[in-house]
Parts: sequence; C-alpha cells; structure tokens
Amino acid sequence: MNVLDSELVVAALRRQGWQMAQSPADADAVFYNTCSVRQHAEDKVYSALGRVRAEKAKRPELVVGVLGCMAQKDQELVRKRAPWVDLVVGPGQLHRVPSLIDGVLAGSGPQIEVSLDRAAGSRESVARSFESYDPDRDPEMRPTPFQAFIRTQTGCDKFCAFCVVPRVRGPEQARPPAAILAEAKKLVDEGCREITLIGQTVNSYRWTEGGRTTRLADLLVGLDAIDGLDRIRFVTNYPRDMTDELIHAVRDLPKVCHYLHVPAQHGSDDVLKRMKRGYTIGEYLEMHGRLMEAIPHAAVTSDFIVGFCGETDDEFQLMLDLVQKLQFKNSFIFKYSPRPGTKAFQRQPDDVPEDVKKARHRLLLDAQTEASLAGNLPLVGSRQQVLVEGLSRRDEKRAAAGEAEAETADGTVQLSGRTMCDRIVVFDAPRRLIGRIVDVDILAAGPWAVSGALPLAGGEPSQLAAEPEVHTISLLPVSRGNGATEPTAADQPQAGHAHHA
Repeated sequence: MNVLDSELVVAALRRQGWQMAQSPADADAVFYNTCSVRQHAEDKVYSALGRVRAEKAKRPELVVGVLGCMAQKDQELVRKRAPWVDLVVGPGQLHRVPSLIDGVLAGSGPQIEVSLDRAAGSRESVARSFESYDPDRDPEMRPTPFQAFIRTQTGCDKFCAFCVVPRVRGPEQARPPAAILAEAKKLVDEGCREITLIGQTVNSYRWTEGGRTTRLADLLVGLDAIDGLDRIRFVTNYPRDMTDELIHAVRDLPKVCHYLHVPAQHGSDDVLKRMKRGYTIGEYLEMHGRLMEAIPHAAVTSDFIVGFCGETDDEFQLMLDLVQKLQFKNSFIFKYSPRPGTKAFQRQPDDVPEDVKKARHRLLLDAQTEASLAGNLPLVGSRQQVLVEGLSRRDEKRAAAGEAEAETADGTVQLSGRTMCDRIVVFDAPRRLIGRIVDVDILAAGPWAVSGALPLAGGEPSQLAAEPEVHTISLLPVSRGNGATEPTAADQPQAGHAHHA
C-alpha cells in the first residue's frame, strides 16, 4: 500500500514539474510516507525527522512532510514532536500534496489534511473523507518497469482487535471494476508483465452496479484476458472470504499465480476470539483443505502474532502445531506490541513478558524454517519458469556497498526471480534477462530460496548452481492485518523485488 501511495504522489509531483533528488541535501522538499502497524515503524520516522531538522535549520525554505497512516493517526502529535514539519497529510488526502506544497511555499504556514476519525461521524461521511487516489502513474517511477500494483479497494471493515488499519485507512471502499481493468491495460501497454492486486482484504472485493455484482474472481477473469500480461497476483486474503469461485479461478486461469497469502494469525480458537478475527481454526483448516484439494501444488503463506494478550504456553503450542501441520511456504512472524486506537490496547493487557515473546518467536520461526525447506526441496531437479526481477540480494548488497558487481568471465551476475508459485530462484545469467521469463533448472534448495542454472543450448541443465540464498523471504510486507507487530530480522523482502513496502 505504501509503495503504491508513494508512487502516486511522485507521479503527481512530476506532473507539476518536480524531479526526484538524490539526497535530502539536494532536495527542495522531503517527504516521509509512514506506516502505523508497528511502533518500530513510527520510531524510525521520528528518528528520520530528527536527522532532517539540521537541514531544515540551514534551509528554512525546505518543505518537510509526513504522509500516510501515521499522519492520519497522530496529526497533532507529529507537529508537537517535530514542529519543523510543514505538511501532515493522511492517506485519504494524498492527491492534495502538490497544492499543499504550493500553500507552504506561498507563506500560508503548516498544512494539515487528514480524513475524519471513524468515531467522528457516520460510515458514509467518514468514507467520503477518505478520497480515492489512483491517477495515471509515471512508468519511470515504478521499482521495476515490468511489475506494478493495482489497488482494488481502500480501507478495511474487519476491525481485528490488534489492528489500527481500519482507523487510519478508513472504511472498506471498492474501486469500479472498469477502472481497475483500464488501469491494468494501460500498465501493460507501458511494458508491465506482472500485476499484483492489493487490498487490506483483497478477496473481500465487491462492486455492485446495475444489478450485477463483481467479485475478485470476476476481476481475475477480466485481467487474464489482457494481451501482453503474463502474471497476476493478489494480496492479502481473509480466510472466510476464500470462496470456491475464487479458488477455481486461481486454478483455471493460466495467468493467475498459484500463490495465496491467507493469514491465520494464530492456532488457538481462544486467542482468535480475543483477536476478533471472526473464524475458528476448524474453519481455517476447512478453507485450507478446499484450496489444496483444488490446487495441490499451490503455495500458501501466512502471518502469525506471538505473545498476544493472555497467550498461554498451551495456546502457543497450538500455533506451533498449526505451522507444522499445514507446512506453509513461509510466514511472517511478529511479536505483539500494543497499538493505541485498537480494541486490544483499550481492553486487554499486554501481559506476556518480552523474553517469553522472544523465545516463542524463535521457536515458531524455527518451525517455519523447517517447513519452508521441506517445501523447496521437491523443486530440485525440476525446470521452472522464472520471472527475472533483478539482482540477487547478494549482488544488490555488493552494489549498495560500492563493490564491483562481480561479473564472471562471461559477463554474468547473480540474478533473482520467482516462479508461478512464488518460489525465489537465484541463478547466474546476463543482466539483460531482467524483466524476462526464462526457464531455470533447479539444482539446490535452502529454506527461503532455491538456486539453479539456465539450461545449456542443447536443453540439458547446467551443473553449476548459484549459491543458494537462505535469508530471503517472499512475502509482501504491506499492511496485512498485523496491526500491532514487531518484525523479525529474517522477514526482509528479496532485494530487487518490486513487492516492497
């Protein structure tokens, strides 16, 4: 969500004549697009604002802005803690950023633009205050030109006890299907090969017009028919909205990836009830069983929160059992931390000690690591179609450190891409393959990635595998319903992949 919001703001500013700067010291305006699902994320923003304060003192004309969810939740607090901030703009007012900058430059003083609080009016009035913002984008500003996000809806109405998203993103509002399809066609015309539909609970999508209701499965049918589009993904899914119609669309449509992120959040019915998740483990298992019966090779991934309010040893064990039983491709595993504005913060004590949270976090991560390795090993010896996304994490780090890109004698680098089931693949190949779909023979496996080689000219596999990467994870770290969490260091996205928050 935040990557897309940033891309849209940049596109709007570029249309007004602005250009991207290389550093804050070179900029006339500096913006921080923020997230509120974890306290750690907010702490990082205040640290960054502290660093830019000196530059603002040297150049008072520098415009400093805080955008997004943290701006919506803490608009007055942001200005109190960082009075040198000129703009505070919530996610529902991002389309106003260019005009608000003009106001600051014209001497109108600090500008604060946010939506109504959900407790401040009717659902309809609050929804209207969260204005949709989906203008045409600048292809040059996408993280990769061949991958793009498309928003299917804004907001969320699930109100999980730990999650601040319904407050900062507003009520759930769907975009018209015609607008989504038109945006997809335009992106494909610009060279995009993979589209990811995003929503807080994307499979809750529903649009009714003229007596006809469009659901996510219908959107997938329309997208699958677009010439030039190769792959379609969607995140994040809510377990109770995983219908047979949607599962069959994933199974039957050739361009839809067999990858489904469906957060369970916990393995205990009692904890799920305290979380206000709206389903039982039995219902989750039934959903998972229908999915695997229809698509046995599908990659299913999850989110989990350890140490939620009142979590006992027995309740944690149920979560550990679930991970071991369902063998998720991978999971994002978080320690609970309370978030102001949520029901859990107001009504449930954060009573699991930090050392217990850490210990449980490690145990669950170890179990998921074993499951991830077990899921990757069967790929060894197979040939997979891989969309090449960029340099591998190893070579990306080398480039960031100013090191040579370690091209081999034949001019290859270590590249990274993903299969149709979202498995990360690293292999040595020429840089020119970035953005293409290629066959790769899988020769080795680690928990978080597999490694392979391009087939030789005669079609036989090469025997030289790239070094497997074992510290990457293939999930999209956007707001996934984990509204009050702390991430593990192992939960870092694959460098060079467009799906970064």
